[in-house]
Amino acid sequence: MVNVFQAPPQGIQTAPHDPRILAAGHQVTLREIDFSDVRDKESLMLAFLRGLALSETFGRNWDALYDVLTDPQVWPERLALLLTDYAHFRARQRQLGAPLEAVLLDAQAEAARQGRSLWLLAEEPTSDPRAW
Repeated sequence: MVNVFQAPPQGIQTAPHDPRILAAGHQVTLREIDFSDVRDKESLMLAFLRGLALSETFGRNWDALYDVLTDPQVWPERLALLLTDYAHFRARQRQLGAPLEAVLLDAQAEAARQGRSLWLLAEEPTSDPRAW
């Protein structure tokens, strides 16, 4: 199996085993976006604000998210977003999933036009600690 970081980003991909270790080994900056507590657009934007360590001035809308993800002044040439609990989010929040995916894929395409890489890696928790 080819390492995800040895190929150009291709849409939202399944996260590899140990993505943090693989990213470090391939000089890819990895930021984790946790979708487990996302209930609406505001909590979705807060998840990105936290995961990307953005300032409170982040606009918290689709355009602002696109702008921050495509800003070469903010991110290195190789960036991966680890989308934790993404499939469950998509199932719970169908109305938010489509516009979010459009922004993420547009940002990925723009990064490629800039000569940069933006991997979108969906990771599902192996177990749900809330069930314990």
